[in-house]
Amino acid sequence: MPGAGGAVVKLRPRPRPWLRVRLHGRSLRVRLLVLISTTLIVVCCAMALTTVLAERLFLMQGLDTRVHNAASRSQGGMGLNDETAADTNLNFLNERGQAVGTLAARYHSDGTISAAGAVTADGGLMTLSAEQIAVLADVPADGAVHTRSIPALGTYRVTRLADGGLPVLAGLPADGEFELIDKLIAAEAVVALLGLVAAGCACAVVIRRQLRPLGRVAATAVEVSRSPLGHGEVGGLTRVPQPDTDPGTEAGQVGAALNRMIDHVESSMAVRQQSEARMRRFLADASHELRTPLASIAGYAELANRGGRGGPATAIDLTRAWQRVASEASRMTGLVEDLLLLARLDEGRPLRSAEVDLTSLVAEAVWDARAAAGDGDARHWQVRLPDGPVLVMGDEERIHQVVANLLANARTHTPPGTAVVAEVAAAGGDCVVRVADDGPGIPAALLPAVFERFSRGDASRSRGAGGTGGGSGLGLAIVAAIVEAHGGSIAVDSVPGRTVFTVRMPNAARPAFEDTPVGRSGVWGRSPQRVRAEPGN
Repeated sequence: MPGAGGAVVKLRPRPRPWLRVRLHGRSLRVRLLVLISTTLIVVCCAMALTTVLAERLFLMQGLDTRVHNAASRSQGGMGLNDETAADTNLNFLNERGQAVGTLAARYHSDGTISAAGAVTADGGLMTLSAEQIAVLADVPADGAVHTRSIPALGTYRVTRLADGGLPVLAGLPADGEFELIDKLIAAEAVVALLGLVAAGCACAVVIRRQLRPLGRVAATAVEVSRSPLGHGEVGGLTRVPQPDTDPGTEAGQVGAALNRMIDHVESSMAVRQQSEARMRRFLADASHELRTPLASIAGYAELANRGGRGGPATAIDLTRAWQRVASEASRMTGLVEDLLLLARLDEGRPLRSAEVDLTSLVAEAVWDARAAAGDGDARHWQVRLPDGPVLVMGDEERIHQVVANLLANARTHTPPGTAVVAEVAAAGGDCVVRVADDGPGIPAALLPAVFERFSRGDASRSRGAGGTGGGSGLGLAIVAAIVEAHGGSIAVDSVPGRTVFTVRMPNAARPAFEDTPVGRSGVWGRSPQRVRAEPGN
């Protein structure tokens, strides 16, 4: 494609990663076997090549040394026999000590070969032909050893000496060395092939055995993935066997992690199912609670409509009907407001945060509860307060609702003559509010669900005389939600004759106060002191 200045730039194709492409999609066992086998092949080839090259170098060095020795002997033999002899005289090759196949040549004064011969197997001298001599004609007189392939004789290592004596060419056959190298290559190839086959089989067995735990982990994961997690009861999911969860191995780590994940899935699904069951129960209870006042409103409205057509005798019924309609509407409004409050708390909406004095708040709540019970209430209302303010950070209205709901719960579910005690204390970094009564208590079977929505104890706890009934069952649920939203906790301890609700909230830093603190309802006098409120006070 054209580049800058009109030059043509050729884009070279990127090399194709053929190994990665071919191994893509293969199992881990196959990929490991291929990679290990490839590594072994490369290592074996490198070792064999190194051995062959080293052996060839060793053999060639020994042969070259013998060639130099033969050239020296030939040069000396020509000098000892007759330096003035004809250039065709090769009698020195007939001397004892010449190896079979030794080749020698004499030169004319112009540097051309005058005669050349070789020692035969029977010790005789064979004269080289013109064709054979032509192959040796281009050997330089540099004293180095060269390789030449001579017709009918084979491959020779030859050298030509000219300095320091008579010019002479000598050589020795190299076919034996090359044949030895070829046999070494063949032997190494056979050994390498057998070794690679044995190593491949051993690797296949080892890889298969070592990957069995991973295969069992994968099988467990596949079985779990086929479980109907979206519906029905979730439990008893298959786990990775204990031997396959050894943290010392990679497969064991995967198996242990898979077991932990399955545990989390089961617990999450169990929580979800419990949440769904609670939601269904909550919707059913809320529908029932809303349906009851709606049915009452519809009934009284129909009664009012029929009464409106009658004479003066029906006026009382009409007035009472509208009173009951207003009462049921108020009850339904309160229920809806409680549900909205719980929904806002569930969403985690932030509450107002300010310093709240629990001592004055609890004292006021006790006075409010006593006033709501009326003058005819026979319960004994008491407060136990510290000598100074106990401060928390939170929403004063909601915290007041917590104490009011606990006192209303005691008033609703205890008989006349019960003593209800509200206590405020500071314990370490927490502020504690306790509401206790000596009523009949909460049944043990109901205690685990006492803070759930629409949970009621009407079947075992008596209602207050003249009360309006047991309520909707949302009071304690609202208490728990508000306390948790403030970072606190609530607990209940109940036995026959003793029920205690304990609220713990984080303490706030105590600010400076005036010398004369005054509570919201005038509970405090000139200085903080313990207040006891009982009927008739």
